[in-house]
Amino acid sequence: MTVDLVIHNGTVLTPAGRSPNSGIAVQDDTIVAVGRSDQLPSARKTLDAEGNVIAPGVVDCHIHNREPGLEYKEDWESATRAAAAGGVTTVVGMPNTDPVIDRPEHLELKLERGDASAHVDFGSYVVVTSKNLDHIPALDEAGALGYKIFLGSTVGDVPPPNDGEILEAMERIRETGKRLGFHEENGEIIDHYTRQFQEAGKNRPIDHAHSRPVIAEQEAIERMLTFAEETGAKIHMFHVSSGSGAEAVARGKERGIDVTAETCPHYLWFTESVLEEKGNVARIQPPIRDADQRERLWTAFQTGAIDCVATDHAPHTPEEKLVGDPFGNTWDAISGFVGLETEVPALLSFVEQGRLTLEEWAYHHAARPAQVWGLYPQKGSLQVGTDADITVVDPDFEWTLEDASELHSKNCVTPFEGETFTGKAVTTVVRGEVVYDDGEVVGEPGHGARVEPN
Repeated sequence: MTVDLVIHNGTVLTPAGRSPNSGIAVQDDTIVAVGRSDQLPSARKTLDAEGNVIAPGVVDCHIHNREPGLEYKEDWESATRAAAAGGVTTVVGMPNTDPVIDRPEHLELKLERGDASAHVDFGSYVVVTSKNLDHIPALDEAGALGYKIFLGSTVGDVPPPNDGEILEAMERIRETGKRLGFHEENGEIIDHYTRQFQEAGKNRPIDHAHSRPVIAEQEAIERMLTFAEETGAKIHMFHVSSGSGAEAVARGKERGIDVTAETCPHYLWFTESVLEEKGNVARIQPPIRDADQRERLWTAFQTGAIDCVATDHAPHTPEEKLVGDPFGNTWDAISGFVGLETEVPALLSFVEQGRLTLEEWAYHHAARPAQVWGLYPQKGSLQVGTDADITVVDPDFEWTLEDASELHSKNCVTPFEGETFTGKAVTTVVRGEVVYDDGEVVGEPGHGARVEPN
C-alpha cells in the first residue's frame, strides 16, 4: 500500500504519552496509521520530522479574524496564514464584526468568506443580544459552533442582554446542545471606574487595567454559574485573566455545573508591569493582572479549573494601538493584540520551564478545546480515522521575536515582541495538506474547511 503522506522519524505525542522513532501515515485527508517509522507504509510524499515532536493539530478556539467589515485590521486569509505559520490547524472566529454575526445570513457570509480564503480549518461563534433570541434555533441550523454574550464593554460595543434575557437565552441554547460562552466582565463595575478614572485624569496604560478590576471578572463568572445551575445550560468562560476568576470556575465545577474555561498565553506570561514597560501595546480586555493573580491563575490551571488555552488574537493597526506614543492617553488606544504565531512558542517555553509537560500541552492546546466545542476526535487527536491535522514542533529551538512585523497578520502589534522563547512550530498539516514548512506558508488560500460539531 502506498499512501499520500508519511511523516516519520519523530516523537508522536498525545495527552496519553510519547512514542519515539515514530510517525503518521495519511491517505485522503485522514490518518490511516500511527506507529514506528520502520513499520509505516510507503508514501508518495514523505516528511522527515528530524527527531522533533509530532503533535495533534493545535485548536485555537478564540480569534478575531475581523471579516466581514473590518478587513483593514485582518481577514480570514491573513489570520489563517498566521495560524498556519504558528502551528495552528483549526481556528474559531468571534462574532463582533461588521455586521455582527447575529443572524443566519450574517453567519453564512462569514463562513463563505472563509471557504474562499482560509488556509486552515475554521468555524464561527454567533453573538446573543436582546434582539435575536428568536434566531437561536436558526443559527444552530446555520452552523454556529457555539454562542457568545459580551457582558461588559468590548471592541465593537455589542450591547449585552439583560439578566432575564440571558436566562432565556440559556434555556434556548440548552435545547440546541451547544455551549454558550461569555466575555465575563461586569459592565456596570467597569463603566463606573472608567468614568471615575477619566474624570480624575488617570490616563496611563496601567489605569485602563485598574479600571477593570478582578472583581468585575469574578462577579460575572459567579452570576453566570448561578444562571447555568438554574437552566442546565452548558457554559464557557473565555479569556479568564485572574486567579480569582479561575477559582470561581473551579467552584462551579465542584457544584456539578457544566462549565469550561480558557486562559491565554499573555495572562500566564506577563504581569501588569508589562503595561509600564510596553504601554498600550499590552492593553487588552480583560487586562493583564498582577503577579499574585498570575500565580493563582497558574495554580488553577495546573489543578484543572482551566480547560484550554486560546489567544484572543485581536489585530489592530499601529495607529489604533498608539504605537508611535505607546504611553499616550490610554483612553485613546484600543484593546487587543495578535497571538497566533506566539502561542505555541509560549506554551512550549512553559514546558521548558517545567510548568507543563508536553502531554499537558497537547491536552490543553489541542484535545481539550476540540472536546469543549464538540470537534473531538476529528480535531485535536491523532487517532486513526480522524482528520490528518498535525503540528510538528521543535521543543528545543531558542529564538527571540526581534521584529513583530515579520509575523503574517495584516497588523502585528504584540507585547511578545522582544520576548525569548524555547520551542517553535516547524511544520503544519491540515487534513493531510502541508500548509507551513521550513519557515514558509506553502498552502493555498481556500484549503481550509468549515468545522462542524459531532
